[in-house]
Amino acid sequence: MGHGPAVKLGKDNAASFKTSLGIKMFFGYALFYLLFVMLNVFYPKSMEIIVFGQTAAVVWGFSLIILAFVMAVIYNHFCTQAEKRYNN
Repeated sequence: MGHGPAVKLGKDNAASFKTSLGIKMFFGYALFYLLFVMLNVFYPKSMEIIVFGQTAAVVWGFSLIILAFVMAVIYNHFCTQAEKRYNN
């Protein structure tokens, strides 16, 4: 016993927009993360610098987490708008 999908699934006319936006945001995040990794590889002492009362490593780590959350909210906002625009 079970149930079917909660919503009727159909063609998503906004799929190409959402895919494009997701790929762009992924590469933006990857570039920020790559900068973090390169700093650690080539200038590891830079992570010991005190920034906002914490080491740069802690600030970078929290920045990565916060950036991921903010990007998710932005992605959701623009995808919701695109779905309303293209699927109605």
